[in-house]
Amino acid sequence: MTLPFRRANHCHCSRCRKHSGAAALTQGRVPRERFRLVSGAELLAVWRPPDGGMAKAFCSVCGSSLFGGTWPDGPEVSVRLGALDEDPGIRPQYRSHTASTAVWDVLPDDGLPRFPGPVDDK
Repeated sequence: MTLPFRRANHCHCSRCRKHSGAAALTQGRVPRERFRLVSGAELLAVWRPPDGGMAKAFCSVCGSSLFGGTWPDGPEVSVRLGALDEDPGIRPQYRSHTASTAVWDVLPDDGLPRFPGPVDDK
């Protein structure tokens, strides 16, 4: 992957919560043409929702959530910032799907713009 990221966010949709195992999934978006998997392709596992939702790619050995979004054919790849060892050079700029925030979660007063999106209770 060649930096910089285009943007970064915390997603609160139910799929991202389940995929991350947390209140939100924090991701950075990079143009597809700047994303290249340099090793470990044979260890990659991918789940795509039957309804055509975003791809979820993870390590089949350790289970780490790595990337997804519209990969491999769409315009961007969503890289899970928690999977990176180094500073990604970007901070989350907004919160998406906040209408689907977990009932046990309280969104922080962090000043980030919030986009409710459709309610997602899957």
